[in-house]
Amino acid sequence: MVHAANLVVLLIAALHVYILVLEMFLWDQPKGMKVFGLKQEFATQSKVLAANQGLYNGFLAAGLFWGLSQGAAGLQIKVFFLLCILVAGVYGAATSSKRILFIQAVPAAIGLALLALA
Repeated sequence: MVHAANLVVLLIAALHVYILVLEMFLWDQPKGMKVFGLKQEFATQSKVLAANQGLYNGFLAAGLFWGLSQGAAGLQIKVFFLLCILVAGVYGAATSSKRILFIQAVPAAIGLALLALA
């Protein structure tokens, strides 16, 4: 069960690296605009804000990688960062797009459940 939990945590970390790339580097490019459903004018105007948001997603990924690198001693680190992602996902779903619930919050909840069972 520990391996399954760590695999899910690793996948969530990788997802947040992908989100970082989308928000920091591809926000106003065709791929980023397609993923987020943006128009060019809005993407251009909000590029700096999106980059800042992407940086935060990078910190979440870094925290999960840090927790994974600590082995069994990283449990609390993984739990903390997964809780941060869960809260951010619920908030994002409530204020921005319901899709965020399934992209961020549900995987974080699954990761937390697997860690609890491990």
